[in-house]
Amino acid sequence: QVQLSESGGGMVQAGGSLRLSCAASGGTFSSYAMGWFRQALGKEREFVAAITWSGVGTYFADSVKGRFTISRDNAKNTVYLQMNSLKPEDTAVYYCAAAALRSTVLFTRPFKYDYWGQGTQVTVSS
Repeated sequence: QVQLSESGGGMVQAGGSLRLSCAASGGTFSSYAMGWFRQALGKEREFVAAITWSGVGTYFADSVKGRFTISRDNAKNTVYLQMNSLKPEDTAVYYCAAAALRSTVLFTRPFKYDYWGQGTQVTVSS
């Protein structure tokens, strides 16, 4: 059983930056591909970014490509989401998720992920 805990959310003005962290415990972190999702009020949860178990492969939603980066530190059991040039439409609760997958494949569908964090709120004001 893997426990995930996000941190780093907050309120920022448009154009600003935030870095989210997701700390994992209770499992072998390097055995999991990791993803970030977000859910805005009244909307479905949507894919943001994912990273392979090794950190070599990454994939981003078109809406964040070029503005967000994802990275991981397997020695610290932590995955990060660096968010730059934030826009009001980035406002959402951000969740990290873990998929028991040690390959080059990355998932964008929420149901493919096995474990989820509790989420952290990101609010971008205009």
